[in-house]
Amino acid sequence: MNNFGLIIVGDEILSGKRQDKHLVKVIELLGARGLSLSWARYLGDDRPQLVAALRQSMAGDDVVFCCGGIGATPDDQTRQAAAAALGVELALHPEAAGFIAERTAQMALEGKGSADMTLPENRQRLKMAEFPAGAGIIPNPFNRIAGFTSGRHWFVPGFPVMAWPMIEWVLDTHYADQFHREQRGDRSMLVFELAESTLTPLMEAVEHEFDGIKVYSLPSVGGVVGSEVLRRHIELGAKGRLDQVDAAFERLLAGVQTLGGEIG
Repeated sequence: MNNFGLIIVGDEILSGKRQDKHLVKVIELLGARGLSLSWARYLGDDRPQLVAALRQSMAGDDVVFCCGGIGATPDDQTRQAAAAALGVELALHPEAAGFIAERTAQMALEGKGSADMTLPENRQRLKMAEFPAGAGIIPNPFNRIAGFTSGRHWFVPGFPVMAWPMIEWVLDTHYADQFHREQRGDRSMLVFELAESTLTPLMEAVEHEFDGIKVYSLPSVGGVVGSEVLRRHIELGAKGRLDQVDAAFERLLAGVQTLGGEIG
């Protein structure tokens, strides 16, 4: 069973010019298939930083989706960084280049430029088909400009309209055997009048007693929820294997009551 990671690339995300939408969507896409996201990382369009991050993730066994930076403008550095992390050169992928030529021809029929692939602007478009040597391709149903894959890393554009169906295709084509292999659950309660430090030994005990269960606490200073004023509290819960969640939750509930906590 693979762990799944996500790398989101773009100076525009880090500067706040654009808001990231990939994290929530990838969690949703994985969750619909009984999978979960193990980690996520935001990086700028900085080649040395990207190379270092990709070398690190490529040294592991995680399946990693990388969104953004695979275009052909100077601020796009992901293709080059992936090649450097792999220790290979960029090479024109014939099938990906063919898709670009077909797309260019279609645009020419619509009165948008020329289909002559020897023109400078079209040669520039072909750079989007230059991938790390030996890479495979990820089909792009939106405009046919392919993404690429090397090992367990899958590189897609930063545009959600392209990236999300491409990620779905990767999951459904390559990881369907992992869908819904382990049923998981999550139960929680609101705890009032107890501090996290008081709850910590209970949380540790429950995780020790129930294999495959993770206990979590989410403190809140309170506030207005709808028409109700909610006091300071902690959301305390257990998540993990479905066959253990109910028992782990009941153990937490009993522990909170023993500690004198008020349960919402």
